[in-house]
Amino acid sequence: MSEKKSYGFTTTILHNDRQKPIEHGSLHKPIHTSVTFGYNDARQLASVFQGKEPGFRYGRQGNPTISALEDKITKMEDGVSTLCFATGMGAIGAVFQALLRAGDHIVSSSFLFGNTNSLWQTAAGQGVEVAFADATDVANVEAALTPATRLVFVETIANPRTQVADLARIGQLCKQRGILFVVDNTMTSPYLFRPKTVGAGLVVNALTKSIGGHGNALGGSLTDTGEYDWSGFPNIAPNYKRNAPAQWGMAQLRAKALRDFGASLAPEAAHHIAVGAETLALRMERASANALAVARMLEADARVAAVYYPGLESHPQHALSSDLFKAYGSLFSFELKDGIDCFDYLNRLKLGISASNLGDTRTLVIPVSHTIFYEMGAERRASMGIAESLIRVSVGIEDSADLLDDFQSALAG
Repeated sequence: MSEKKSYGFTTTILHNDRQKPIEHGSLHKPIHTSVTFGYNDARQLASVFQGKEPGFRYGRQGNPTISALEDKITKMEDGVSTLCFATGMGAIGAVFQALLRAGDHIVSSSFLFGNTNSLWQTAAGQGVEVAFADATDVANVEAALTPATRLVFVETIANPRTQVADLARIGQLCKQRGILFVVDNTMTSPYLFRPKTVGAGLVVNALTKSIGGHGNALGGSLTDTGEYDWSGFPNIAPNYKRNAPAQWGMAQLRAKALRDFGASLAPEAAHHIAVGAETLALRMERASANALAVARMLEADARVAAVYYPGLESHPQHALSSDLFKAYGSLFSFELKDGIDCFDYLNRLKLGISASNLGDTRTLVIPVSHTIFYEMGAERRASMGIAESLIRVSVGIEDSADLLDDFQSALAG
């Protein structure tokens, strides 16, 4: 495989490890469990610590197995560099912990994953002002900006109601204002969408989800796309400005979020995720097709009150999604008509597993208001349009006919 030739998404990921020498001809980067790395020349050790030459210092800031995964994700997102973290929330927390200061202001989509919403509440308690805006319209985001706004944060597709952010126009707004645009790409994955194409400077991926894909490893990542000019970001400490401005953001993130905060990915988890990533495109195509089929079936059933999936023509952002994404993703949610108990319905499913993960090979279902969004309270749920009967479905790669039969049979009671 030539570095100069341009290959497709899956071919690139499958053969990426082999672009650098691997011991004994292994096709996968081996799991390096050592937490420390020795040098025969003490001057070289000092040079690595000072950032004058590449190398590994201590496991908290990376190791060869994790570095290989970071390189894969950088290729997936067409970025310039990636940092991996212990979880997806660790990656989002790194943005707050390493880049923001008391008195800063951020604008976030009001349609958020529950834990991200909780994190922003924590940030607000520590002096960072957070404004929530309906990001399906750039005008709402623009109205929320202040002179102290340091970043705008959105998800590509909201979890669980599947609102789609006005990504391209928000990206243009951030570029005009010199604001860092951070996009959580977890719900789409780099196969269905690359946030770099809409001007995102940092891209979040919860590697636990579709990229890893098998529910066997936690992980998260931040990718610098090269689209943001870090020389205009006011919170970079002087000691991270030794190199070119394009490297400032990731240098501070690696030091502050990995070295200081310690949200480090384990090499064993990195290996699981890297192997899982090889089939990302195949799984996303199958799961997306399954999701569209089940969503259409439920929407046509009189016992279902509403279905929320960007692939449906009834979805408010269907046209926008069709322009942005290769497919509409594996997640949808739906509400049952009054009189049908959501718990009884879920218990009648034979294939849908009641569980809280998403992006798995298996179909997972969960009653949203009673679990992952319970802590935020009824008032906040109502403001996000989350009904008490809402069921989130993360569709897997099972045979489509089996899934259709399962979800329809459960409606019969």
